[in-house]
Amino acid sequence: MISQKLVADFWSLSLDGQLMIEHSPAQPFVTAVRREKVYLADRGTVRTTVRECERIGLGRIRREGERLCFSGSGHRLYMTTEEMPAGIRLRFAGEEGWAYEFRIPAEEDEAVFGGGEQYRQTNLRGERVVNFVSEHIKAATVIQKGLQPRITYRPKPHSAIGSYAPMPIFVTDHGRLIRFETSSDGTADFGDRWYVFSYDACPAALTLQKGGSFPELSGLLARELPNRQYLPDWCLDGMILGIQGGTRTILDKAFAMLDAGAKICGVWSQDWSGCNRTVMGYQVWWNWEADENLYPDLKGAIEKLNARGVKFLAYINPYLVKDSRLYEYCRERGYLITHRDGSVYHIKSTTFDAGMLDLTNPEAVRYIKDTLIKKNMLDLGVSGWMADFGEYLPVDCVLHDGDPAKLHNEWPVLWAKINREAIEEAGREDVMFFTRSGYVGVQAYTPIMWNGDQHTDTTRDYGMPCVMPASFSLGFSGVTLVHCDIGGFFSFLKMHRSQELFTRWMEMSTFSLLMRSHESIRPWANAQFDAEKVKEHTVRLTGIHAKLKPYIAACIRQAQQGIPQIRPDFWEAFDYGESRDMYSYFLGDELFVCPVIREGARSRRVYLPEGDWVLLWTGKEYDGDNSYRIPAPLGKTPVFYKKNGAFAELFRQVAEEN
Repeated sequence: MISQKLVADFWSLSLDGQLMIEHSPAQPFVTAVRREKVYLADRGTVRTTVRECERIGLGRIRREGERLCFSGSGHRLYMTTEEMPAGIRLRFAGEEGWAYEFRIPAEEDEAVFGGGEQYRQTNLRGERVVNFVSEHIKAATVIQKGLQPRITYRPKPHSAIGSYAPMPIFVTDHGRLIRFETSSDGTADFGDRWYVFSYDACPAALTLQKGGSFPELSGLLARELPNRQYLPDWCLDGMILGIQGGTRTILDKAFAMLDAGAKICGVWSQDWSGCNRTVMGYQVWWNWEADENLYPDLKGAIEKLNARGVKFLAYINPYLVKDSRLYEYCRERGYLITHRDGSVYHIKSTTFDAGMLDLTNPEAVRYIKDTLIKKNMLDLGVSGWMADFGEYLPVDCVLHDGDPAKLHNEWPVLWAKINREAIEEAGREDVMFFTRSGYVGVQAYTPIMWNGDQHTDTTRDYGMPCVMPASFSLGFSGVTLVHCDIGGFFSFLKMHRSQELFTRWMEMSTFSLLMRSHESIRPWANAQFDAEKVKEHTVRLTGIHAKLKPYIAACIRQAQQGIPQIRPDFWEAFDYGESRDMYSYFLGDELFVCPVIREGARSRRVYLPEGDWVLLWTGKEYDGDNSYRIPAPLGKTPVFYKKNGAFAELFRQVAEEN
């Protein structure tokens, strides 16, 4: 039930008796702000300098026919309302060139979640969340001169950590769903008394809804933002091995693991288009056609892999390395973004320059679909790929169509849309891709997201542990299928992953929706799936993941209804006060997973949610709402299943065989 009260300049809005908005002249719902903002971008990290020029609280309010007018010092913002399931949508019409702040009353002991992909922590209360697509590790950018890392392991402010996929969507454990319709740069500050949302342009609308559980809130969101995520059946038959180095290497390593008894469903070779060795490590040559020197007869190699039930996955992004063959082809045809003087606008990734394909140019989009994806990948036999990047669009470039400042946040969604449309146009339901960047609505295009580039370590803001908060927050924001690089990606100076860390990361991913490894940016310095003390665990854990296929398939079906499958420990309780461990999670309805994130640990303190639980490895029963110290030898992270769940017999069979 929606209740509004308007008396003089005082206005309030409630849903089912819960106060959603409270406006007064002293504490206006809307404030108009004129500011000057300068962006300084470097390798996906964007720093801003902001100077506020004018601030006008729109404290006066009056009704004008079907709309409300908020005003102050000659400035006006108009608002209309429309009822919707379990809530209301407020539509706004403001003035161009102004930023707007919206103030919503906070509630005592209310926890806030979502905001797209947020790595620092799950509960955003007391934090400042930035709504601008960027690299995750912006606080750890490597300086060019001497490659000295700007990194400390001290806790950082939430706003100092970037997000590949921010979204102005938030839910609370008091049953509120708050969603702004905007693609603008902005922030959300979750203070003690007020939640203040600030955007550089007037949002089209604010949706406020109320639900009695997290699944109910997820369902409300899915009505507005439909979920079309999926995984082909073959993705559930084992692990996708990240292997680079050429035709002979991928065949030898894949067949060796198959012969050892591992369940392998795919080989992902990101260097299929060539190797670009830089001072940072082993990177990809961004020229999206098979490299004949590194991968001679790749089509034949793919056929050999397919004959043994293994798919081949490649890599693509919306950039072309400077002076490559395809770069020159696209430069000549005007397919690349430019400066105002017409010259190609180059972005830099680590140490090399690249041109960015203009996703607003219909001819460039057709070229991406027909040539780069369908001809160069699908016709070759590729069954999937990493559709990387999407977060680098400069706000001062020139596009074929549109304002880059307004399109910056939407760019990764455009990139995902192009990839999805190419697959659908080719009629290939057996093909998938995965993205790291996104914004509102990306779940309509990307089959599954991954958590981006973690460090090859266990630091909480950038390493293995940050995968959990990142996955939770995406789920609260409507993105329900997520996975991660097994082992992480970033590795520099003394940072490298041990065989133990790779095994622990693989344990976690065994109990996830998609199991896929990454060699990292420096493969020679980091343990891989076939290392001496890892290989036996790879064989065993890939077998377990494949046996869980019926359960994971059920999770995927539920995810398509908008219900996230990687969920925090307080999901069922609908109360953050019941959270005991930010780094444990539900996989679907019936598994509770407690990854080991401390190097050298051989046991783990576990806090079980309410219910009757069974430890997968021993069959021992445990009462929920209790804490236990559980043995955790390598290869056996603590995993529990619901004693009376629909899949309990499947889990018992897995336990008996392992």
